[in-house]
Amino acid sequence: MGASPHFLEGAPRDRLVVWSRRGCSLPPVDDRARLLVRYGGEFVDGVVCRASGSFVETVDGRRVLDFTAGQICATVGHNHPRVVAAIERACRDVLHLNSWMLSEPVLALAERLVATLPEPLRRVMLLSTGGEGTEAGLRMAKLATGRFEVLSLTRSWHGVTGGASAVTYAASRHGYGPSVPGAFALPAPYAYRCPIRHCDDVCDCSCLEAGFEMFDQVSVGSPAAVVAEPVLSAGGVIVPPPGYFARLTELAHERGMLVMLDECQTGLGRLGAMYGFQVYGVVPDLLVLSKTLGGGVPISALITSAEIERECFARGFTHVTSHVSDPMPAAAALAVIDLVEEEHLADRARARGQYLLERLGDLQDRHEQIGDVRGLGLLCGLELVVSRDTREPADALGLALTDECQRRGLSINLVRGGTGGQASCIRMAPPLTVSEDEIDLAATIIDDSLRTVVNRRAAAAATS
Repeated sequence: MGASPHFLEGAPRDRLVVWSRRGCSLPPVDDRARLLVRYGGEFVDGVVCRASGSFVETVDGRRVLDFTAGQICATVGHNHPRVVAAIERACRDVLHLNSWMLSEPVLALAERLVATLPEPLRRVMLLSTGGEGTEAGLRMAKLATGRFEVLSLTRSWHGVTGGASAVTYAASRHGYGPSVPGAFALPAPYAYRCPIRHCDDVCDCSCLEAGFEMFDQVSVGSPAAVVAEPVLSAGGVIVPPPGYFARLTELAHERGMLVMLDECQTGLGRLGAMYGFQVYGVVPDLLVLSKTLGGGVPISALITSAEIERECFARGFTHVTSHVSDPMPAAAALAVIDLVEEEHLADRARARGQYLLERLGDLQDRHEQIGDVRGLGLLCGLELVVSRDTREPADALGLALTDECQRRGLSINLVRGGTGGQASCIRMAPPLTVSEDEIDLAATIIDDSLRTVVNRRAAAAATS
């Protein structure tokens, strides 16, 4: 697709430079990118000018199939017309208010969310990001219980602010000094690389039992909460086995701990149900939503029981932020919920997710470098290894593959476990509106890209 003149509006040619990475010629990058703080590695090459559905377009006319749904936030596809219309209405009516003032979109969203949830989840707090929702949830759990110790899973991601980063083990722990006291880790149910060297590809929850036993030995007697993701996304798309969360809830409640589920990446249909906890047949004491709720707009929700809310209010709970209960993001979230329900996107995610896993399984049959394929709904992972026998993570191959896919028009990302332990997993979380044709296109690009990268590396090794 050739570049149209309007693609270059706001991006004068003298500001576009070609940067190269790992020896490959890549699309142009605006040199003003040098003015930005790099907050997680280098930026992707190319400047995006518009997005729609499953695709983003760059100023030089390239269309890129987005299998990350933005930052796993474009649940209903990029720039869905009904989300855009809701935002436009809010812009005409009211964008922002004093934190103690309420608006119709906020009241309507609280009512709508509660209607989608089981008892006792009946009290809603609307914030801006998943990390902020996690912070508020941890504060409520500590205040309600009068205790401060919190358990979370290795390879988990809950945010980068103080309290949230203390219970995040997938990355971002080194170099920032001490974390909040009272944070403890449970071994993740990662059957492909069992953290306690017990299971072989099928988790039997021994890691969960061992983790709580270790916590009992190191606890100072102040257990407050357990926080977990229904699927550990940033840690390598790790899907806990059936019964895992029922047992986790039992073990937590035996110790007087509240259970908080972080559904920022899994809620609103992504796992094939409206909420991930429904897949496992449990109900948390606190629930955090974000990413998938806003359709691309920053909003999060912390939801808990009337009992916990009353207890926290009586004890003086305070969590006032500049954008708590903002009307405009609430209006966008209402449109997202409407779309998820009316278009049966949870059912669609279940069917499309199964189709994606089948296509990835076909790739695994053809490529020895794919050690494992796993996922639930439209959150899927493809783990790369140096050898299927040793299962050594293929980090360099993963980086080269993501670059080659991007060059060919597919956006995917590599998650490596970070401080939670090594892995080399290609994570895919396309919009819930993705078509089978788009899944086929993604699979073809991965197939061709992996073959190209492997052949290139073999040729380089032969001449070295």
